[in-house]
Amino acid sequence: MNGASTARKNANEMNAILVETPNIECYINKHSESMLAPRGHGAIEFKDISFAYPSRPDIEVLKKVSFTVSAGEHVAIVGPSGSGKSTITALMLRFYDPTNGTITLDDVNLKKLNPDNLRAQFGLVSQEPVLFDGTISDNIRYGHLNATQTEINEAARKAEAWQFICALPEGMKTRVGDRGLQLSGGQKQRVAIARAVIRDPSVMIFDEATSALDTKHEVEVQRAIDAASQGVTTITIAHR
Repeated sequence: MNGASTARKNANEMNAILVETPNIECYINKHSESMLAPRGHGAIEFKDISFAYPSRPDIEVLKKVSFTVSAGEHVAIVGPSGSGKSTITALMLRFYDPTNGTITLDDVNLKKLNPDNLRAQFGLVSQEPVLFDGTISDNIRYGHLNATQTEINEAARKAEAWQFICALPEGMKTRVGDRGLQLSGGQKQRVAIARAVIRDPSVMIFDEATSALDTKHEVEVQRAIDAASQGVTTITIAHR
């Protein structure tokens, strides 16, 4: 009986999550379509951005921050922990909206863009990549579900992952294990970079992508980052 009650409670909680309305919506008349941005050039501008997390509304993480990233430019955001570096990423992807100020992508206010369409413009590689217990090929394909095997292979080459993948007995069909446990840290990051590359984004974000790696793997991943960044607006976030 207790087991049934617990299961019922868990099911109700799960259902509540599934029907929850996202806090981030498009600020356009609800009877009209939100804007679908075509793949742009990747020019980003923060104008007088201030932000506090909803859980700590009295503590401003960012205060009147302004900067511009030109299309195709490679910019580094460097600072200590807690300085708001990753918050900038969250705002660009519209996981949150700023308290004050405006963020634009190719001169369009992010609040006017369909959130899913906006996020499709970005490729994000974080400190700890999220890999699933499937094949390497499938993990790269998560970046673009309709990708052909040829496109997946090309993304792996661009991410400097092709050589180590070909050295594995099952190649692209190698299962990576839960959270990628069958791969080294550097290999996981290169698969994650390939997954970002296959999205064909206008902006690449590397959020402390090498900070958890040893020197050897950091060099390998940095080569992959350099290759993946060619011709794409790139923002590298680093802890220093």
